[in-house]
Amino acid sequence: MEEIKAGSIVTGIYKTGKYIGEVTDVRPMHYLVKVKAVLKHPQQGDLHAPKEVDVPLFHERRALAHNEQTNIPKNMVKLYGGEVIEYKESLKIALESSKQALHDDKSEWAQKCLQNLSVLETEYKL
Repeated sequence: MEEIKAGSIVTGIYKTGKYIGEVTDVRPMHYLVKVKAVLKHPQQGDLHAPKEVDVPLFHERRALAHNEQTNIPKNMVKLYGGEVIEYKESLKIALESSKQALHDDKSEWAQKCLQNLSVLETEYKL
């Protein structure tokens, strides 16, 4: 198995989003990863009360930005051998996929998530 080191292209799960990025530093418990593409847009709402709307703060979660660096726990990082598509296109695909997954769910939670995603889509200028 190939070792993950600085310069490796990897996938990483950060909070509820999944990204493709480049490892820029190896730390004892984490990899520092520079974001190159979005595979899965972060889930909206309160992570401690999933699918609940009646919470103190219904979080609007943005995807990590292009070239943003973040520490990702080593167990959440895997080598990636596929094509790395352009960041903005990957964000558009991930956002559309999230919206599609929520589209048929008529729950109040899903509708609130769709509202958040629509606001983010405008802010992302997609």
